[in-house]
Amino acid sequence: MDASSKFQDSLPVSSDALLAQFDSWGIAYRLYSHAPLRTVEDAKSVEGEFMRAGEAALRLKNLYLRDKKKRNHLVSLEQDRDVDLKTLAAELGVSTLSFGSADRLLENLGVRPGAVTPLSMINGADKGVRFYMDQAAQHVDLIYMHPLVNDRTVALTRQGFLDVMARFGVEIIWI
Repeated sequence: MDASSKFQDSLPVSSDALLAQFDSWGIAYRLYSHAPLRTVEDAKSVEGEFMRAGEAALRLKNLYLRDKKKRNHLVSLEQDRDVDLKTLAAELGVSTLSFGSADRLLENLGVRPGAVTPLSMINGADKGVRFYMDQAAQHVDLIYMHPLVNDRTVALTRQGFLDVMARFGVEIIWI
């Protein structure tokens, strides 16, 4: 199965259910539909369709990682930031990091490869996944991310994002 909304009903929480939750909480967002995006390069090819000139926005790349002690980590960074897993492990204060498998991704974050997003912490918070967010998010007006599927992008205000994460019970570790 791919990570698009076509298969969202096979996820623990569907994209539609997530957006309905935002609506019930009064969280404002802009939603965009597009071809499935699996990489930063894919995302860059379509972001001109919904980015607005002059907005201070953060576009993310998201890494689902496991350390040597088999603890799960979700790291969300500015999409153009270079990442060295050895350096990142040292910054996070953990042992060797490696990418988590597709099965563990679905089990712990409730998404498929290509749809990893901070919003998958709706599942990850109860599974003990630690969430790390790029400090750059503290200085933008909007944050763009997938709403659990990779053929949609949602834009949340910084405060809206922080409110959502608080409602999920997520402690954000700023890096």
